[in-house]
Amino acid sequence: MQQKIKVAVIGGTGKSGKYLVQQLINQNFHFKMLVRNPDHFQNTSLNVEVVYGNVNDLNAVRSLLKDCDAVISTLGMGIPNSEPDIFSQATKNVLQVMNEYRLTRYIVITGLNVDTPFDDKSEKTKAATDWMKANYPKSTSDKQLEYVLLSESNMEWTLVRVPMIIQTDDTGKIIESPEDCPGEKISATDLALFLIRQLTDNKYVRKAPFIASE
Repeated sequence: MQQKIKVAVIGGTGKSGKYLVQQLINQNFHFKMLVRNPDHFQNTSLNVEVVYGNVNDLNAVRSLLKDCDAVISTLGMGIPNSEPDIFSQATKNVLQVMNEYRLTRYIVITGLNVDTPFDDKSEKTKAATDWMKANYPKSTSDKQLEYVLLSESNMEWTLVRVPMIIQTDDTGKIIESPEDCPGEKISATDLALFLIRQLTDNKYVRKAPFIASE
């Protein structure tokens, strides 16, 4: 059965994005996908519309979000690496276009290193956060800015914080926590399924849950 929600996908050719795209196809969603490099995606599904361009191009984002009902982003640094401010720039553009088109639902993944006022991070999670801040200060700071932009917006956003993503088709039980990372890894398929569930689940609207695979 064709799903009623039409989704705009950002980062769909990346390590976790590929699994999201496959699950959207499996669940018969109609979706549009922003592709930076045509060589990185071969469209084999009639349910997929490809928009070529970069997320830091406002007009490309407009083309992507047109006629969609929700946005899911699994954006990473990419190959070759994007600028370290790609996360905040992407969110600024998405939020602007969502306002233009009167969309509200925006689901994004980020690292466990992002802090929120509601956290109670364990020493292990704090150590991982400090390591990221020390070794990747620009991108870590930019991901924190992304959270601030979402918090200050009027959108129904969910920022999903994840540990190491394991590229596998295996699925299992997903552990969730609003305060601390509950595990060391997440299956890319589990992540994809969780993201898709957020399209119709309001539990984490305007929240930043941690998830992991048991």
